[in-house]
Amino acid sequence: MLTTMMTLTAGFLLLMECYDGPLVLKHRFKFFEYFFSMWFCYNKLLVFVINLGHSDPAKLKESAEDVQRLSASELQKRQLEIKELIEKMNMPSDAQLMQIAIDDLNNSSSSLEDRQRALQELLILVEPLDNANDLNKLGGLAIVIQELNHPDPDIRRLSAWVLGKACQNNPVVQKQILELGALTKLIKMVKSTSIEEAIKALYAVSALIRNNLSSQELFYAEAGDTMLQEILSNSSSDIRLHRKAVFLVADLVECQLENLARAESPFFRNRFFLKSVVDLTASTDLDLQEKALVAIKNLLQLKTTEALIFKDFCDLNGSLVRMRQQLLDLMASEDHRDYAVDLENLRREVELIFHEKLGKVMKVPTRRDISAPMQFL
Repeated sequence: MLTTMMTLTAGFLLLMECYDGPLVLKHRFKFFEYFFSMWFCYNKLLVFVINLGHSDPAKLKESAEDVQRLSASELQKRQLEIKELIEKMNMPSDAQLMQIAIDDLNNSSSSLEDRQRALQELLILVEPLDNANDLNKLGGLAIVIQELNHPDPDIRRLSAWVLGKACQNNPVVQKQILELGALTKLIKMVKSTSIEEAIKALYAVSALIRNNLSSQELFYAEAGDTMLQEILSNSSSDIRLHRKAVFLVADLVECQLENLARAESPFFRNRFFLKSVVDLTASTDLDLQEKALVAIKNLLQLKTTEALIFKDFCDLNGSLVRMRQQLLDLMASEDHRDYAVDLENLRREVELIFHEKLGKVMKVPTRRDISAPMQFL
């Protein structure tokens, strides 16, 4: 009896640790309800509850950690016991939890707090692919998209976040969201005065159009490229928006490189857009610099981009030289050395592609050695 109680207690604590965070409290309380109702079948429930109520939290956590030190056979036995008990408790499935959250959102009398809680639940529940695919079957996609129009910015932020999570690397859900017309609204939300809302909206846009040619066509039709250029060219934009925007640019260009038969967007050869990307290399944020270099590397490999624009209008050569000096300084610091070395290798790769495109790499033949090495001029 005691062994079973300790097993379930430890398992319960581990579950509570796993679900610590945005999981809605009412379902956590539901778990409490199932958990304790099961023990009413045992004669010593009262003693157990009293002991649990007066136990040291550190000791309870220690007992949960003890579970991790069990042998494989002991752990399997304990897992089977917990599984049998959970089945007896008739725990709600993910689909049932999703339906409860969806019903809360669809209830016009739900409070703001209830709506936030329901969206936080869905944020976790839609991560598994099967759950994301079930969201539309349960009527949840249309309801979450409807919440994008809510007057509260945090509800809009959470709704965009849920959509992004649900459709990430999921062509089925991408198509469903597109058909429900959410892309236009999400692009508008990127321009929100609420930075957090704008960031999650851009995250959702990126997830929705990644590796999806039909959604990318709609993205350009809805002036999504203009939205990106406005973010990149605005030095006062939040750096998180800069990171997400230039990462999306690199992703869009990579998709173009993988689909060579597809006509290249005029956006990619817009000189003001190209300059806004090159200018990001001057940032002191190494992550942003890396993302900018990847975008430039991809852009240089397109057929329609002109090397002279990168040279004369964007001053790419000067930017790369200045960046090299910055990275050399960082290599002197032990904390940044490894990352700076990796970034310098990427910078050199970009420089090489740029010079090749510009025609600055050439063989210099001599009378003594007709096959002299290639040199940068």
